[in-house]
Amino acid sequence: MKLKIAHTNIYRYIRPVELTNHLLMLRPVESHGLQIRSEKIEISPAHKLSWEHDVFNNSVTQVNFTEKTDELIISSEYIVEQFTLNPFDFSLEAYTNILPFDYRGDITTDLAPFLIKQYPEQHKAIEKWLGPFLDAQSTAKTLPFLLALNEYIAANFGYGRREEAGVQSPAETLSLGTGCCRDFALLFMEAARHMGLAARFVSGYLCSSEQEDTEVAANATHAWAEVYLPGAGWKGFDPTCGILAAGLHVRVATTRNPNQATPIRGSYLGDASLFKDMTVIINAQVIN
Repeated sequence: MKLKIAHTNIYRYIRPVELTNHLLMLRPVESHGLQIRSEKIEISPAHKLSWEHDVFNNSVTQVNFTEKTDELIISSEYIVEQFTLNPFDFSLEAYTNILPFDYRGDITTDLAPFLIKQYPEQHKAIEKWLGPFLDAQSTAKTLPFLLALNEYIAANFGYGRREEAGVQSPAETLSLGTGCCRDFALLFMEAARHMGLAARFVSGYLCSSEQEDTEVAANATHAWAEVYLPGAGWKGFDPTCGILAAGLHVRVATTRNPNQATPIRGSYLGDASLFKDMTVIINAQVIN
């Protein structure tokens, strides 16, 4: 299946400003499940580009601007081929079938950063919320637990787009009963970590098709979570939609917490009043 992702950000200023270096995380992550067939990035004003991989091995574009401007345009277009169409094509190692379990061998050390709770002070709120998903001994079958949690968030929390930067804490999302995709991803991650599972944040796109055209996919980046399951590896769970990440999900960045996965990071020199407005245009869809 081929997918096309076109993403344009336009920032406008009252008068020409000097832009600081910008860091872009827009390039899809290639793997045995996804290959980039064509790519294009266009940026105005004049600039110099360099590429790097961050600590999580995400592809990062560094932009060094060489002139002032009253309008910044960052436009990228990727055509990718997706091979991971069946998200259930895996078998867990037997020792992982019941939660909680301890990871075995060297992966315990490798997964350590993704086991650390981001909001340890909210332990009791998460524990209380997870109660109905567990049996009397506070255990559960691993995959059914994760699937039930994923589906519950999608079915019982109100979804709303939020343009402002930042993310709600798990306790805030539980209290409000509403959130955006990154809030739900964080809640799912912290719940998984509460049960001793390694989890990470994913930023990317949810492509639309004629069969599946959702509000979530329209004109926005998307976020979900991944959990490391021995025998399956990193498996994506999308609690906004209540499904496993598969054919229509295109991963761009994976990080330990949501704040590390901002698609475009940068600023300008001068007072905040110089910023006029911005426009974001995203079209992510199946093309065959």
